[in-house]
Amino acid sequence: MYNSKITGLGFYVPDTVVTNDDLAKLMDTNDAWIQERTGIKERHWIPEGSEDTSAIMGVKAAKIAIERSGLSKDDIDFIVFATLSPDYYFPGCGVMVQNLLELPTVGAIDIRNQCSGFIYALSTADQFIKTGMYKNILVIGAEYHSNGLDKTTRGRGVSVIFGDGAGACILSRSEDTTKGILSSHLHSEGKYADKLIVKSPSIAHWVPEIIASNGEDISYFPYMDGTFVFKNAVVRFSEVILEGLHANKLEASDIDMFIPHQANLRISQFVQKKFGLTDSQVYNNIMKYGNTTAASIIIALTEAWEKGKIKDNDLVVLAAFGSGFTWGSIIIRW
Repeated sequence: MYNSKITGLGFYVPDTVVTNDDLAKLMDTNDAWIQERTGIKERHWIPEGSEDTSAIMGVKAAKIAIERSGLSKDDIDFIVFATLSPDYYFPGCGVMVQNLLELPTVGAIDIRNQCSGFIYALSTADQFIKTGMYKNILVIGAEYHSNGLDKTTRGRGVSVIFGDGAGACILSRSEDTTKGILSSHLHSEGKYADKLIVKSPSIAHWVPEIIASNGEDISYFPYMDGTFVFKNAVVRFSEVILEGLHANKLEASDIDMFIPHQANLRISQFVQKKFGLTDSQVYNNIMKYGNTTAASIIIALTEAWEKGKIKDNDLVVLAAFGSGFTWGSIIIRW
């Protein structure tokens, strides 16, 4: 069986920066309130009239990752695209990337696991490579949140959290079994699906019903039971990190870099304290980008690598928790 390693990384965010003070002009909120609850200072939103979509941002990130990998785009033989905000209800973004990058007729799948999306996507790609089916897989996490948020006081509890952006990596076959992805660990608990959800549009509740409500139907805006999500997140984060460490006979002290899903700075700090990690062992960038859902881990991973915070032979731990509920971890020897 082969191993898989990340050979290229890239990310893209829109140029437009939206600060907490900017949001205070749209809703009853303020910078102190947002920072205290989330740790977020600003986020990037796609401006009106931009060409950017989830797929297009994914392509922009992918081009950087491909160039850094030293491969040609024609070397890519599969695409895995994670998003909760696809350009269309169907088809998925993966096939759009295949077209926009002018790749050969390679396979493409979309992963719909929200905040855990990139963990699930990278794990899926890892299995395809380890079994020998593919050699170089393009893995993308991308989100276009800003066009689907309730930017009024009614929606402030959710809307201040999310940002737009995309990240990508190339996962390649390796003969070195001591480095690369050591293991991945995935879980779900669907009984809590309604605690963090967008109910519409759906086959059960389609567009004409939403239009007929004359604005009274808000089921197409994200809903989150924030306290409940927080309580579950801190437990599941810890469990799945320990699961990954134990599977590889490692301890928390072996971690060189922990990159959590950027959902809430308080969650990251809670997990950091629980595992006794220093600030230099954890990378957070939610302050600048907000929660970019499926894009958050790959953006943070790329940025940490660009800053030289991840070095050869480092033990890197990725972990996420989110809607579904779904959660997971990936253990990497860089």
